[in-house]
Amino acid sequence: MLALIPGVSRSGATIVGGMAMGLDRPAAAEFSFFLAMPTMTAAFAHDLFEVRHQLSPDRAFEIGIGLVAAFVASLAVITPFLLFVRRSGFAPFAWYRIGLGLAIFAAILAGWL
Repeated sequence: MLALIPGVSRSGATIVGGMAMGLDRPAAAEFSFFLAMPTMTAAFAHDLFEVRHQLSPDRAFEIGIGLVAAFVASLAVITPFLLFVRRSGFAPFAWYRIGLGLAIFAAILAGWL
């Protein structure tokens, strides 16, 4: 529910929720990834249903290429991410989000954004 608030990370919220329920860091991160699968599938199905009348065989091929590319990219990223979390925890990601948030806030105050 907290992930519905703008700026709150869905994966961060599910990871923190998992850890609050007693999961260790790697298990909470895996939980977040597994929880994302039905959510992403439902979002894709919804978007596909919305544009169903505009699809052509060429577009179906492009969508298929995108699905394969996303799957390969996730395979390449998830395992190293879980290994990093086991070694370093989530603190680097928290500092990254805090730093980026402050930089964006400063850019807004300066009128750059």
